[in-house]
Amino acid sequence: MIPLHYKTDGIDIIEFCKMYELNFNRGNIVKYICRAGKKDSELQDLRKALDYLQREIEHYEKLQEEWIENNK
Repeated sequence: MIPLHYKTDGIDIIEFCKMYELNFNRGNIVKYICRAGKKDSELQDLRKALDYLQREIEHYEKLQEEWIENNK
């Protein structure tokens, strides 16, 4: 059984993330945004989403830097 905080209007957030082939960071961003206010602290969930977003941005920036370095 899927916990209610992982469902939004009948949509299973985990299945949504699989359907869009989201990586770990992006899946967690969606998860924490969708469950904000449904479990524990809403502010804590928003901060968790922000943390995963920052990690994803840093990962993407690193990939860009590596691509630029390898294509000089």
